[in-house]
Amino acid sequence: MSRGRKSSGEDSSRMRFERVRSARGRRLSSTRWLQRQLNDPYVQAAKRDGYRSRAAYKLMQIDKRFEILKPGCLVVDLGAAPGGWAQVAVDRVKSTDMSKSVVAIDILEMEPLAGAEILVGDIEDEVAVVKLRAAIGAAVDVVLSDMAVATTGHAATDHLRTMALAEAAFLFACEVLTPGGSFATKVFQGADEPVLFDAMTLKFDSVRRFKPKASRSDSVEMFLVGTGFKVPK
Repeated sequence: MSRGRKSSGEDSSRMRFERVRSARGRRLSSTRWLQRQLNDPYVQAAKRDGYRSRAAYKLMQIDKRFEILKPGCLVVDLGAAPGGWAQVAVDRVKSTDMSKSVVAIDILEMEPLAGAEILVGDIEDEVAVVKLRAAIGAAVDVVLSDMAVATTGHAATDHLRTMALAEAAFLFACEVLTPGGSFATKVFQGADEPVLFDAMTLKFDSVRRFKPKASRSDSVEMFLVGTGFKVPK
């Protein structure tokens, strides 16, 4: 019998966190990251529900708020790897292998996903954009972008580089969206975010800032969601 004090009902009901011991030579920051991953409810939910990443829940929450993914929609997912957003899109728009209505692209290779056309390419590369437009073959109902750079730890640099990706996604969306279409993109809070927000207000009937509950509270990420795309007259 243990000599430690007995656990009360209150103690047993408390959330128990897994602790990760620091291995020899492992940096403390890596240990903290791993411990956060193990204790993240959305990481656990993704494993339980069969999603490729916790980011899937961000798109679910965006769609719950704005209702942009509807059966029959043609969707383009930019920066799609590893495929969490594409999984949600396939399910929401009822895409199938017989009639694929989700096209996903990333600079990294992705595992095949039923109901989605997977492409490898950089949205900032004109050759990749041409290939993507050929795969789409029609006006698009929804353009999604969860693109972000690998962070450097330098906030200003990370902001500028991520905003450049968001702007590239916006320009692409303006080229392919059908009238009334929708666009959702990740941004990092900072000086350039309002510039993109203002540009979007010229192209969409409604533009909103939204931070899903699945976004970590200490993250500078949020999403700009434009609905009601206005085709230039």
